[in-house]
Amino acid sequence: MSTPYPFTAIVGQDDLRLGLLLNAVSPAVGGVLVRGEKGTAKSTAVRALAALMPEVAVVPGCRFSCDPAAPDPACPDGPHEDTSGVSRAARTVELPVGASEDRLVGALDIERALAEGVKAFEPGLLADAHRGILYVDEVNLLHDHLVDLLLDAAAMGASYVEREGVSVRHAARFLLVGTMNPEEGELRPQLLDRFGLTVEVAASRETDQRVEVVRRRLAYEDDPADFAARWASEEAELRDRIAAARALLPEVVLGDRALRQIAATCAAFEVDGMRADIVMARTATALAAWAGRTDVEAEDVRQAALLALPHRRRRNPFDAPGLDEDKLDDTLEQNGGEDDEPEPDGPGDGGGGGGGGGLPPQGDGPDTPPSPADGADDTPGAPVPGQGGEQQPVRAGEPFRTKMLSVPGLGEGAAGRRSRARTEHGRTTGARRPEGALTKLHLAATVQAAAPHQRARGRSGRGLVVRRDDLRQATREGREGNLVLFVVDASGSMAARQRMGAVKGAVLSLLMDAYQRRDKVGLVTFRGRDAELALPPTSSVDAAAARLESLPTGGRTPVAAGLLKAHDVLRVERLRDPSRRPLLVVVTDGRATGGPDPVALAARAARLHAAEGIASVVVDCETGPVRLGLAANLAADLGGTAVTLDELRAESIAGLVKDVRGTGSGHTDRRVA
Repeated sequence: MSTPYPFTAIVGQDDLRLGLLLNAVSPAVGGVLVRGEKGTAKSTAVRALAALMPEVAVVPGCRFSCDPAAPDPACPDGPHEDTSGVSRAARTVELPVGASEDRLVGALDIERALAEGVKAFEPGLLADAHRGILYVDEVNLLHDHLVDLLLDAAAMGASYVEREGVSVRHAARFLLVGTMNPEEGELRPQLLDRFGLTVEVAASRETDQRVEVVRRRLAYEDDPADFAARWASEEAELRDRIAAARALLPEVVLGDRALRQIAATCAAFEVDGMRADIVMARTATALAAWAGRTDVEAEDVRQAALLALPHRRRRNPFDAPGLDEDKLDDTLEQNGGEDDEPEPDGPGDGGGGGGGGGLPPQGDGPDTPPSPADGADDTPGAPVPGQGGEQQPVRAGEPFRTKMLSVPGLGEGAAGRRSRARTEHGRTTGARRPEGALTKLHLAATVQAAAPHQRARGRSGRGLVVRRDDLRQATREGREGNLVLFVVDASGSMAARQRMGAVKGAVLSLLMDAYQRRDKVGLVTFRGRDAELALPPTSSVDAAAARLESLPTGGRTPVAAGLLKAHDVLRVERLRDPSRRPLLVVVTDGRATGGPDPVALAARAARLHAAEGIASVVVDCETGPVRLGLAANLAADLGGTAVTLDELRAESIAGLVKDVRGTGSGHTDRRVA
């Protein structure tokens, strides 16, 4: 077994360490979600936490880690008459993103259950994680059906396996820890709310701290055992402090003033439900115990709010998590916190009172475009400094709810909530012989296959004689996610602020819909002399919205370049994920300029998409009394359809795109309705 990196050797990341330690002190806090860019020690810190967790007492031989002091009466390995226990280290169980349902909840041997009436159950990861840590790296990429199972287990503290009337139940109470990179997509709100705390992590910008990170990492990789030995005393001290805080926790008093501050804070920030209040109370209590106190102070309430509330305030995927700390301080002061009002801690304070709650600085970075609120000129058509006369990025119109856009036919893509597809989950539509392990039994088809052979197999009792060849796998139909690739004209002919604002608002609306339906989205823009992949296909609506909002305009209109770039993007994505069906949404007025015969070049590029059966729609942004109809011609070359900007404003792209057909490359009869 490899030697884990010591928890105490992690440089900086004070909020990350504090969030994990508070859960070690009080598992009732409810776990922690770690959000941040890649390479910021998220996984390292979580794996290092296991060495600090106190040992647990378990019933010998129980595969479900029953507590000998209170064994589960419904344990599949029970009943446990001998209550003597043995101690072992708390487990950290990792749930792979691509795990199957059976791997998570366990597998029931259906063949033995039907033929012998025996509940032969192989426990899954939820059983292994009971009374330990369940760690999900890249939790935002977890498939929906696994998310549903996690939600059920977290809510009920138990896991249920139901297969054709045969059921198994076992306890599943665990500390849920997830890490994610927000650039790769967001979590479903239901799962997000199940995490007690959230912290944001980012790499340090201080040279000395970065040097120390590299020095320690290289030393660990050269000799992990020697490096861990050098930190053994610090690890032991931290382990003792956790144990002391756990022992002190029952004695901590949550006074009326602190409780009022918690309730007032949750009300002031308009969080949904009451879970935030409860998590804040548990976190503030754990903070007091961690500090060696038996009373909860305003400082504890403040830090608890910074850890427990940011991810519960999001109203839509475009809202960045975070808290207004001035508003938080005012709320605490108004509710009896004058004497206990904490001074804002500096960024390097590692004592757990850091004022950031894991949040990075909220100021504009070097890539953030200036906004009118920051003093930037918001005059229509105002040039952006240093951009050679380009027009300032236009703000998007207000997003709106869209009607569902779907690709017709029956796909086999990743699980989602948009187009019809053959999936492992959904309504049963038929049966087939299983390929590999049986996962979803079709009981009627299995009985029908076994029935004619009962006399030949010597059946004498009531039990059905079932053999492997009789088993039938249920075929199911559900929904898949699609790839929506936007190709947006950002040239001078499209730069009118009203038009671009409306177009951006519509695209943002579809991004919101894509988030809810678990799609991937991409953004290609074209202007000047070339096209740019502004956003590679991703599930992150945050990234897509940010790129769209900062999109500059101006220059010529290289429509052909935009379509060719989109063709390359779809070709690469087809190799990466051949089962995900795409939809091309081109937003332009069709006025191709630049180079010899630009309109003909655009038509040739469009016909490449038509030849490969890509379902397409063109949003015609041409305005004025005289219309050339170039966008409609482009739609015809794409084999798709066109909608006008007026229609776009009246309803939505998703509600207007109809009868978009494509043939070839295995993508036949694609109609978007």
